Amino acid sequence: MAKQKIEKTNAARLLDRAKIAYELIPYEVDENNLAANHVAEQLGEDISTVFKTLILRGDRTGHLVCVVPGDHEVDLKAAAKVSGNKKVEMIPMKELLPTTGYIRGGCSPIGMKKRFPTYIHQSCMEHPFIYISAGVRGLQIRVAPSDLIAYCTAQVAQISQPME
Repeated sequence: MAKQKIEKTNAARLLDRAKIAYELIPYEVDENNLAANHVAEQLGEDISTVFKTLILRGDRTGHLVCVVPGDHEVDLKAAAKVSGNKKVEMIPMKELLPTTGYIRGGCSPIGMKKRFPTYIHQSCMEHPFIYISAGVRGLQIRVAPSDLIAYCTAQVAQISQPME
């Protein structure tokens, strides 16, 4: 059977330009379940290696990006502290596309409309590679955490906690 050609996303082209090794991994999208655990199941990977990209707004610095394991939720106090804010909050869903250029379930820390301060949960360093959205639903980028951190000039921090 012929291998299906995967359309490169803007995020993938940016990694190509930066000469960063990665792999594009397609998965089956369920419009009713955009959760990271569904993505992990589709990939056949542990949820701790599938990271989600969340956009927050700080009261002092404006927008920031938090990249956290799929089974975690952002710790707002920790994210505020590490980003130099008194408080941070998730942006409303309707602001996601105009702010980042991405939709829910397809938000990548790479290739947003504007570069925002980026924070990646420290557990990423426990894995040889992690998965992040390629910028569209149904496609993940498998990349070494150190390459992602360098590309995004991200700060590694304790910014999330396991979901209850």
